[in-house]
Amino acid sequence: METMHSQLRIQDISALLPHRYPFLLVDRVLSIEPGVGIKSLKNVTINESFFQGHFPGEPIMPGVLILEAMAQTGIIFAKNTDPDGLEDKLLVFAGMDDVRFRKPVVPGDQLIMDLKLIKRKSTIWKMEGKASVDDNVAAEAVLLAAAH
Repeated sequence: METMHSQLRIQDISALLPHRYPFLLVDRVLSIEPGVGIKSLKNVTINESFFQGHFPGEPIMPGVLILEAMAQTGIIFAKNTDPDGLEDKLLVFAGMDDVRFRKPVVPGDQLIMDLKLIKRKSTIWKMEGKASVDDNVAAEAVLLAAAH
């Protein structure tokens, strides 16, 4: 039986993801249970470059970036579940289903991404994801990733 992993800090995350500033959207992994699920966080600050235009005077984190933060969390999960099989692979979005945005994410929020594995078939990963602020769901989706 797999055991729960402790937190991963930004140095560990950067070693697993190809993303870099300004597109690295995971600040810390709170917990990972390989083969089961993962929980991560993104501290949302007014210093984010996208707030300059989305929207001046009413800053709201774009929904596509919330989905991207969930997808990056899913990559970290997959690479912890199958480190040898994915060592030289790039995981990319293959699809999204049942996407819903429930509440705006604004500067000062701590966005918590919680993903659970639904199914894995060869190089395709299917995960159910929720992004929450203060235990209120901000967005949810079923995410598909494919290894290349």
